[in-house]
Amino acid sequence: MTNTDNSRTIIVTENLGKSVKTTDGTLHILSNIHLEIEKGQSIAVVGESGSGKSTLISLLAGLDTPTSGSILIDGKSLTGMDEDGRAMMRNRLVGFVFQSFQLLQGLTALENVMLPLELRGDKHAKDYAVTLLNRVGLSKRISHTPRQLSGGEQQRVALARAFVTQPTLLFADEPTGNLDSNTGAMVIDLLFQLNQENNTTLILVTHDQQLANRCNRIIRLSAGRLL
Repeated sequence: MTNTDNSRTIIVTENLGKSVKTTDGTLHILSNIHLEIEKGQSIAVVGESGSGKSTLISLLAGLDTPTSGSILIDGKSLTGMDEDGRAMMRNRLVGFVFQSFQLLQGLTALENVMLPLELRGDKHAKDYAVTLLNRVGLSKRISHTPRQLSGGEQQRVALARAFVTQPTLLFADEPTGNLDSNTGAMVIDLLFQLNQENNTTLILVTHDQQLANRCNRIIRLSAGRLL
């Protein structure tokens, strides 16, 4: 793998590919992806449906494994890790925001945000969670479960949960896809504010060109290849 300046580079991929076997033969979802992403950048991943966008961020986040190529995260070989190693990396470095919120329905907003810190054994989980929920404007909703919250409120809980661990990397997959335009704009403003305050590297998948234009850099995919 090519040597990189680890003081500035957070992600490097070389010849990254993902293929799956189907009844019709091999389906190549991603092919020959070469990327270098610097710390603190905001990156939009764009392309038509089926172009491989979600697969790419799943690979970069260690949620899936490639069939070819390599990934370095913060100077360490992600592709050389086993499942436990990838889980440890995610716990240490990564936050997620999903289109479908992915909140635990049986927990309150506060408990959902506390959970990542509790899994780390952090004794200050409640204090940090309350601070983030205040930051996203939900101080009066912390005892509510997801079913008692609007879509925009649920996504703000998800933002607070993603940032409560102060991740080095934040992945967002169509974070406003289930929100109306006004609510989505508010959530995106919060996402970028928190990203800048924490100097997080933000990598988001979007179909929204206006949102993509707010990022430092746009990565375009077509049929699983970089344009």
